[in-house]
Amino acid sequence: MALLDKQRFTDGYWWSNDGLRLHYRDYPGRDDRPAILCLHGLTRNARDWEDVADRLAGEWRLIVPEMRGRGESGYARDPMTYVPLVYLQDVEALLNQLELPRVVAFGTSLGGILTMLLAATDRDRIAAALLNDVGPELDPVGLGRIRGYVGRQVSHPTWMHAARAVGDGNGDAYPGYAVHDWLHMAKRLHRLNSAGRIILDYDMKIAEPFRVPGNEAGPDMWRAYEALAGKPVAIVRGALSDILPANVAEAMAVRIEGAELTMVADVGHAPVLTEPAAVGAIDGLLARVAAA
Repeated sequence: MALLDKQRFTDGYWWSNDGLRLHYRDYPGRDDRPAILCLHGLTRNARDWEDVADRLAGEWRLIVPEMRGRGESGYARDPMTYVPLVYLQDVEALLNQLELPRVVAFGTSLGGILTMLLAATDRDRIAAALLNDVGPELDPVGLGRIRGYVGRQVSHPTWMHAARAVGDGNGDAYPGYAVHDWLHMAKRLHRLNSAGRIILDYDMKIAEPFRVPGNEAGPDMWRAYEALAGKPVAIVRGALSDILPANVAEAMAVRIEGAELTMVADVGHAPVLTEPAAVGAIDGLLARVAAA
């Protein structure tokens, strides 16, 4: 791994069980604490975690993988491998390569599903978990919205055009955002292609299994969630979320003793985790881990 100029992370690569070369970022931190494993959402990539990593790196090591078909990770030959249980196998292969026996898992949306599945299959590996706007039950309204746009490639001539498109599609979730916020988000969602056009930075074929009802989660997710019992757990929900229903978030907080629920005002799916309430939830969770 070579240190990139003006960046606080190193790029690393690992191989999936079916031969895909996958990419992760490694932000250095103290080696006397478990690393933070940052797992992104369905159409996202490692850039989603830049602000979180910039704030925490040094005190905490952060490992930020890109799921197959996203960012610098390889695209799958079989689109039906774009499912949570295969992503989980990929993540486990990375953790084994890095010889990380315990991690603090931060999971946004799909990443939170992977966090719960990891707890169900390898409970001892998780030191603590933050679930960002996701839970064992998902709102069909929000899932329908996502199915409506995922896998539909568009291109833009300039970053400002891309920012306007992102704002048009996400204005309900981030009603307080200004132009510079949409530009910031656009640069995380998109990349420049060889023709000089700005396109979404994921394989459009990730939509194929997701459009099959039920494939967005898989097994009994309440049982998977309950595998986190006894661990420090933080639940973050956007107050405007159409993915994590408020009653499900409240039930999650009750189901696991000590789980802390934080509501982020004026944000939908999903909080970007730089909001003051979300920052407080992260810091509270990490304080519990550091004190253990």
